[in-house]
Amino acid sequence: MVDGWFTGDDADGGFRLLGTRCSACAAVFFPREDAYCRNPHCPGGGELAETPLSPRGRVWSYTDGRYRPPAPYVSDPDAPWTPYTLVAVELEAEGMVVLGQTVPGVGVGDLAVGMEVEVVGGVLNEDADGTAWTTWRFRPVGVEL
Repeated sequence: MVDGWFTGDDADGGFRLLGTRCSACAAVFFPREDAYCRNPHCPGGGELAETPLSPRGRVWSYTDGRYRPPAPYVSDPDAPWTPYTLVAVELEAEGMVVLGQTVPGVGVGDLAVGMEVEVVGGVLNEDADGTAWTTWRFRPVGVEL
């Protein structure tokens, strides 16, 4: 888990991505920004505050990953490779596009541009010691898996 990028214990009890919002221009960033506002039109002088991002959005684009990802992702070269699905999601309130994997069992044939999805927690990898590396994933809303 990358500290400060998401939480599973927001006020609503759900999983949320965490961004930052500039108080001077209201720009929202993900991943979070703690040093300065990245908006070139910001008048400056604002504070950056952590803000939970929309838990839902709409599919903007998607594709499948048919290659073993490079480091820092962990992948056992002796294990059979299973393709994964990447989805770009336009978050509901922020209008920004966030990239992530879908939940296991959702492939490109299950997605459509404009489909509503929600962000959920997922496991990226689990090492031999039992440490689970968590991440975010997107799941179609109203679809049973």
